[in-house]
Amino acid sequence: MVQATDRERAAQWLNVSRETSAKLELYEDRLRKWQRVKNLIAPSTLDQIWTRHFADSQQILAHARTADGYPKTWVDLGSGGGFPGMVIAICLAGTDARVHLVESDHRKCAFLRDVARETQAPAVVHNLRIEDCYAAVGRVDMVTARALAPLWKLLDLAAPFIEDGAKCLFLKGQDVESELTEATISSSLKVSLIESQVDPQGRLVAVHKAGLDQ
Repeated sequence: MVQATDRERAAQWLNVSRETSAKLELYEDRLRKWQRVKNLIAPSTLDQIWTRHFADSQQILAHARTADGYPKTWVDLGSGGGFPGMVIAICLAGTDARVHLVESDHRKCAFLRDVARETQAPAVVHNLRIEDCYAAVGRVDMVTARALAPLWKLLDLAAPFIEDGAKCLFLKGQDVESELTEATISSSLKVSLIESQVDPQGRLVAVHKAGLDQ
């Protein structure tokens, strides 16, 4: 039996248009080229770009959508190689969405700007420390992050945005249960776990102010 390629496996989760798929191909191409000079992703995941990175990131959209559609303004904290923020921006191209990508490494920012330019994604790249980004970004509808920090730290970093009414969707791994136990969750916040569609051990952590409509 012929083994399915990574891209073929990703198709079960990654339901996108031909145009978006073509833009993700451009992203993959730029990622592989820049990976030679800047370690953007773990080398062990280079043969899993479509599943481990693209599909994993894109699943956030299904949980972010409401009856009114997708959030209009996003901020992705510690974007690195662009996951999940750049994938979200590419998938929302052609809408009035705007995705702010916050990254302190200037070379990673150069990569992100290159991808945004090539794919015409509605992404704005900020070469800033996360702690300093609220003043530059301002109010947003949704905060995202992946593999960035323990949950308690994520909540601290996202606090200014949450206080301003933003919701959060964080991609976390198998240690999320212990992170929830260790984190001091304010009674003003509602935190829930969602099973990852892509990673059997992964979870999405949804956070918003208590009383805020889903």
